[in-house]
Amino acid sequence: MPDHPDNLEPLSDLIEYFDHVAIGVRDAAAAAESLELLGGTFLTGADNQRRGFRWIQYRLPGGTKIEVLAPVTDDCFLWRFLRSRGEGMHHLTFKVSSVAEAARRAEEAGMDVVGLHTNPGGWSECFIHPSSAHGTLIQLADWPEGHYPQASLEQVLAGEVFDYD
Repeated sequence: MPDHPDNLEPLSDLIEYFDHVAIGVRDAAAAAESLELLGGTFLTGADNQRRGFRWIQYRLPGGTKIEVLAPVTDDCFLWRFLRSRGEGMHHLTFKVSSVAEAARRAEEAGMDVVGLHTNPGGWSECFIHPSSAHGTLIQLADWPEGHYPQASLEQVLAGEVFDYD
């Protein structure tokens, strides 16, 4: 590991593991079909009412997880992403032990941290802006064991499952 200035603490001791790659799409059902063709197994998903999008997670052969993000409201942030970049990779997600501490250290290191959302006992997240991460949006998140909804793909695609982060 490279040396760090004494006043900067790396994030490595807060990162528990790399969790998934998220891709932005226009049609979650079509993306789910593509992931199944690649041998993916549906894990979980829901509509995030706070931010207006649907998310679906799949596990691919070998263990990698992919998350599909699709807008479900007209004012969802994903529309700007899709208009400017088209469908494709949206962010990388790392599970951290403390979102607040990770955000603090990243900011102290001069990174642009956006979207800090903490929810004790629930989903917490922040993002390192692509301008600070070589063009890649990095999500640092923490969630309790068993946080994910238990539902079928059909229920998720029908908009019957919600997460309340």
